[in-house]
Amino acid sequence: MSRGKSDGSYKKRIVASLCVVAIFLGFLYVYNGSIFGSQNSGSSALEYGSKSLKKLGASYLGVDDDSDGKQDESSSSVVKQGDVEDDIVPKIYPVCDDRHSELIPCLDRHLIYQTRLKLDLSLMEHYERHCPPAERRFNCLIPPPPGYKIPIKWPHSRDEVWKANIPHTHLANEKSDQNWMVVKGEKIVFPGGGTHFHHGADKYIAGIANMLNFSDNNLNNEGNLRTVLDVGCGVASFGAYLLSSDIIAMSLAPNDVHQNQIQFALERGIPAYLGVLGTKRLPYPSRSFELAHCSRCRIDWIQRDGILLLELDRLLRPGGYFAYSSPEAYAQDEEDLRIWREMSALVGRMCWRIAAKRDQTVIWQKPLTNDCYMEREPGTRPPLCQSDDDPDAVWGVNMETCITPYSDHDHRAKGSELAPWPARLTSPPPRLADLGYSNEIFEKDTELWQRRVEDYWNLLGPKVSSNTVRNVMDMKANMGSFAAALKSKDIWVMNVVPQDGPNTLKIVYDRGLIGSTHDWCEAYSTYPRTYDLLHAWTVFSDLEKKDCSPEDLLIEMDRMLRPTGFIILRDKQNAIDLVKKYLTALHWEAVATAESTSDSSDQGGNEVVLVIQKKLWLTTESFRETE
Repeated sequence: MSRGKSDGSYKKRIVASLCVVAIFLGFLYVYNGSIFGSQNSGSSALEYGSKSLKKLGASYLGVDDDSDGKQDESSSSVVKQGDVEDDIVPKIYPVCDDRHSELIPCLDRHLIYQTRLKLDLSLMEHYERHCPPAERRFNCLIPPPPGYKIPIKWPHSRDEVWKANIPHTHLANEKSDQNWMVVKGEKIVFPGGGTHFHHGADKYIAGIANMLNFSDNNLNNEGNLRTVLDVGCGVASFGAYLLSSDIIAMSLAPNDVHQNQIQFALERGIPAYLGVLGTKRLPYPSRSFELAHCSRCRIDWIQRDGILLLELDRLLRPGGYFAYSSPEAYAQDEEDLRIWREMSALVGRMCWRIAAKRDQTVIWQKPLTNDCYMEREPGTRPPLCQSDDDPDAVWGVNMETCITPYSDHDHRAKGSELAPWPARLTSPPPRLADLGYSNEIFEKDTELWQRRVEDYWNLLGPKVSSNTVRNVMDMKANMGSFAAALKSKDIWVMNVVPQDGPNTLKIVYDRGLIGSTHDWCEAYSTYPRTYDLLHAWTVFSDLEKKDCSPEDLLIEMDRMLRPTGFIILRDKQNAIDLVKKYLTALHWEAVATAESTSDSSDQGGNEVVLVIQKKLWLTTESFRETE
């Protein structure tokens, strides 16, 4: 009896203990779900996303509700392209938490904090690319912000955007005296001002042209100045007002305290890229730009023996200019005078000369030949780079504190030998020889893509009008002939050259176009919803040779593409079949398909073209904001 009582008491204690443990574990589960669900698309994020999207998918957005309430069964697996028939394809992708509506996976400061990366903040390493490992990649769709609207069309977008699309107005308050941007009702308006050009970028640009004695105060210098790098560009009004002069600028800025400045630029329809002058070379080849520009860009140019100025020197063409508007160029206080003296001495040793100096702006010019370098005293710093240094190797390559000299050919040529714009678009550039390409190869490629682009626009047909498409990315640009074929349209193209292929990006720039190097195993350095059209020529076939997932690339393409935007895939049949399996899960719609239609000289005769349109979908929160 006594034993029986003791056993009963013992059992009660065991049951009570198990209940406490169960409650504790349940609390941990809920807590971890709330903390980590939004960080790596865990259980809470998946549940939220699938429920909200399913509700709106059938009722409001035209998405077929054929999942029969089984979204929880749609967990995706890494898909390998070689065996399409046996792959498991998700019925629908979950939606990421609304807090990630502006996620840039490789420029995510939260990832840096969570992984405790040891970075030197003084060198801006925290603004450089740091991509998540495979197990931390988001496997969900980035939602638009609440109240999102289809972007205003170009050219009106240059001057105004929907506030709901980029709901950040702190720059309007912080820069209210400089005319960066002004909030007016549901829109954000861009008067064209900047820190050093309060009265308008157009007048400032004409002033620079006047300083250089260019005819008619036109900075394009009769077509000889075409490509510009605008460092620390703000909301890119400088680049916006260059376009009317047939000048295209790569507007560059990090995701720093002026958050979303590049997002504003791209929403406006202005070419822009998220990047920083830190420790790595910028993803552009040598001798790409006729002009570099810095207007109050807040960069310490004399740090680390002038390594950042030497990176600009690498990027400038022979005889290229650096326009610098900053207090150091005119202020008389002791600190500004010290910086000016040190900077002047540095650029002097780099063989730059002052081309013009007026008011708040100084313009330096890079030499045309190696003569000045050869005349420097032995031991002068910075030194010339070693002969085995490749100035066009940029992906993940550290900057060097050395001057890139010209080749013997370039030294003798005393210039870039490029035709003025627009002739340079179709004129074979001299650097074709660096790749072993002939003029005939270049000309045939140009003609081929002219035909292909005509075919594309015939396929798009009634889906597009003259202003439907503005921001375009060519994900495998080769020599830039796809972009060249679009010259008559009011668009711009970010020409992306894969980092492991032929280094043809120098040819792209020599044609008067812009672009960047990239590895499509990683996310691109841009905000979500920034491109109207993505062109992918054999990009998925190329992934077969790499240890990375085409599913990840599809999710990345969805992140970059604006709602109602288009994708043109040109690839082998098995790659097209793979992508088709994911259309429903991604809320994409196939709008046209065709076999290769060009003549027998077309090397892509076994390729298939698939045109896709991304549907507009909203989360529950987003939909409430539109009601």
